[in-house]
Amino acid sequence: MLPSLDRTTLDTSVCGSHSSAVVTSGLQPATACGPDKPNSLRLIKTLTLIGVVIILWACWANREDILYTYKSLYSIPLGRIYILVGWCVLTINCLVFLYHLVLAVLYRRGSICHDSQLPSCTVVVAAYNEGQQVFHSLVSIAASDYPAGKLHIIAVDDGSQDDTWSWISKAAQVSGNLIQTVRLESNQGKRLALCEAFRVSRGDILVTVDSDTIIEKQALHKLMGPFYRNPRIGSVAGNIRSLNRVRGIIPCMLEVSFTYAFDFIRAGQSAVSTVMCTPGAFSAYRRDVVLRNIYLWRSQTWRGRRVSTGEDRALTNLILQGGCHVVFEQDAVAYTAVPASYSGLCGMLLRWARSDVRETLIMAGYVFGHFRDSSALGARINLVIHLMGLTVSQVVFVTAMLCCLWRPHAFGIPLLGAAIIKSMPSVALYAWKYRNSDALMGFLYGLLWVFGLSWIVPYSWFTLHRDGWLTRESVTAVSD
Repeated sequence: MLPSLDRTTLDTSVCGSHSSAVVTSGLQPATACGPDKPNSLRLIKTLTLIGVVIILWACWANREDILYTYKSLYSIPLGRIYILVGWCVLTINCLVFLYHLVLAVLYRRGSICHDSQLPSCTVVVAAYNEGQQVFHSLVSIAASDYPAGKLHIIAVDDGSQDDTWSWISKAAQVSGNLIQTVRLESNQGKRLALCEAFRVSRGDILVTVDSDTIIEKQALHKLMGPFYRNPRIGSVAGNIRSLNRVRGIIPCMLEVSFTYAFDFIRAGQSAVSTVMCTPGAFSAYRRDVVLRNIYLWRSQTWRGRRVSTGEDRALTNLILQGGCHVVFEQDAVAYTAVPASYSGLCGMLLRWARSDVRETLIMAGYVFGHFRDSSALGARINLVIHLMGLTVSQVVFVTAMLCCLWRPHAFGIPLLGAAIIKSMPSVALYAWKYRNSDALMGFLYGLLWVFGLSWIVPYSWFTLHRDGWLTRESVTAVSD
């Protein structure tokens, strides 16, 4: 039995230290990270903390052996070059962190507009084999506090083979006239599905929301503030968090990682008006800017092949290249379902890495020219930093992993220590923002990245020609 929808259906409640979007039609609140059983989570966090202490102690206890190995390596000409390059990369990374820290401190949230100042808005949700979750996503949008007369929602079924269309139809039924439905006969891919919706849109601002994403009640309202404040802004990135973080260790780790990626990295990029990727899960764009670039975006190719994935990063690139600013709005929060399995996580990260490499190379082709009237220094510095992370840092890391085969004791322990140290900023940020020991999951993710995910970026360089979604696993955490 479906609930009738009014505009208070989506409630935002605070459970523990987390603000959680709750759709009363079936979505259960996410109160904290980790598995359903609190005792299991406490055990995992305790073991993680013990592991961190042991790793740091091992680095200190074996310092003489580690130093002796490095001296032996330094005596070899090629080894000397490797150590000097490694120290240079470490120094640069420290300076880069300080640079990002300064920018993050300079970041300012946008002011909230009055209802009379809000532009008309079309929210687009493209779904493929999403099932019931698309209903929850559409309900959360329809129940937002955005003025009904200025809100237009388009739901596109991209040729789904399951019951997605029936759930879209039910959402449209209970929402009154807010949701316009579009059904494609066959699967066209997310980019083309979005283009179809953009074609029939009527709002001044276009907002994309993933079909497995729930938005907070005021999220749309807050996402519009930057557009009103600055006419140069062409796109605004929302703040993404993990929706299903209570149902697995990996979603919980990603919750900590997302906080760092958005509240620190994107906040810093926003300070220089050059957010490099507006997430497709929740972002807003000026309609006239999108339509000006829609043909290039729709028909994008790479080395002669049509590109179907990485649509969010590609659209951001086109908007930046056209001279517009792209910023981040910290208070516009949405919760998206993330993979709960290792294979699903690898698929998602590999898809992101391939589009990241491709679009970074494209960005390098215009960012050093006159692509906008305002200052572009911050954009250029950020691009150089990002390029170094995708190239030099990867070479140093891969060689360090190979050195572990030579002297596992002398190189493996410092590598573990480096993973812990590199995770500390994300752990500290999450602990400071939410006052929650779930921040410890950031250490676990750092270790997983080094020993289970570090292959993804190097591998993406050699597989840029491959273009596939890679992840279609069902996330049941948000619908049971």
